[in-house]
Amino acid sequence: MLKWIIILLIVAAAASLLGMPALAGAAATGARILIGIVLIIFLLMVLGIFAVT
Repeated sequence: MLKWIIILLIVAAAASLLGMPALAGAAATGARILIGIVLIIFLLMVLGIFAVT
């Protein structure tokens, strides 16, 4: 999952440098969505640990 976030961020950076704002926006949005999913999973794990203990 982390690999895909890094790849999308690199694509967004490259696209913005090459002057392709649509592709940069799409890649940045994809990275944001993946980061959001990772954060939600992390929060659920933390809450689960607190609920168990």
